[in-house]
Amino acid sequence: MRWQNALLDYKHYLKIERGLSDNSIANYALDLQKLMDFLELHAMAISPIDIQQETLQQFVHNLAKTVNPRSQARVISGLKGFFNYLVFEDYRDDNPMDLIETPKVGRKLPDTLSTSEINELIAAIDLSKPEGERNRAILETLYGCGLRVSELVNLKLSDLYFDEDFIKVTGKGDKQRFVPISFLNKKYINIYKNEVRIHLLIEKEHMDYLFLNRRGKQLTRAMIFTIVKKLAEKIGLKKNISPHTFRHSFATHLLENGADLRAIQQMLGHESITTTEVYMHVDRKQLTKVLERYHPRR
Repeated sequence: MRWQNALLDYKHYLKIERGLSDNSIANYALDLQKLMDFLELHAMAISPIDIQQETLQQFVHNLAKTVNPRSQARVISGLKGFFNYLVFEDYRDDNPMDLIETPKVGRKLPDTLSTSEINELIAAIDLSKPEGERNRAILETLYGCGLRVSELVNLKLSDLYFDEDFIKVTGKGDKQRFVPISFLNKKYINIYKNEVRIHLLIEKEHMDYLFLNRRGKQLTRAMIFTIVKKLAEKIGLKKNISPHTFRHSFATHLLENGADLRAIQQMLGHESITTTEVYMHVDRKQLTKVLERYHPRR
């Protein structure tokens, strides 16, 4: 079995059997590609079926010189998944990654923006240009609905249920959920739809996508990152932010204002409540307020 063939089969398995998103599959493929590059660099003609723990340990040791422990742990996890797949398909009898330890890393706390910083970013948008209304609607939706950037760029007109105050979001693994949307958020989306988007020459295959570029094509994830970065530079924001920062801020601000963690989990589309619990770090004072308000001996 050649590495490239194994990689193609594995990607097909992740797509069909596991139902993972294209972004997740690309990340798993990147982990495997790092190992393949290492073997090629050191002229090691070893197949996926024959590679043993010693070689993989060399790879991990070399990897530790170039990436931080968190990235190292992610690559190791990805490779364990790949070799588990080979065992599952009866290509191998064992997983050579089983005894390779993952570096201990603390849980990374998400960066957040204050409400004033979010307001300042949105206020910095140049509304004199047609894309200004689009960019305002984008930021309002990222923050107002807590979307991932991939969910935002794939949002369609047919996903908007404004009469019911919901939008339908397609998340990881093509799992769909309904997320409430505020009056203000609907207002800015409608302004963009009715005053800007309507004048675009839209290609047929992009007709249903909500957010489009000037050529009438679906926006890319990279374009959303660029929009956010330029606005941060414009206001002189010192924090290193991305579109995902708005999602973190959405969850953090809801929690700070007393929202139920389970409700936040549903809106974010987290499969496990433990993923959502990372936001509990944000304001320990809130826990004190809960105790003072609800404990019988307060």
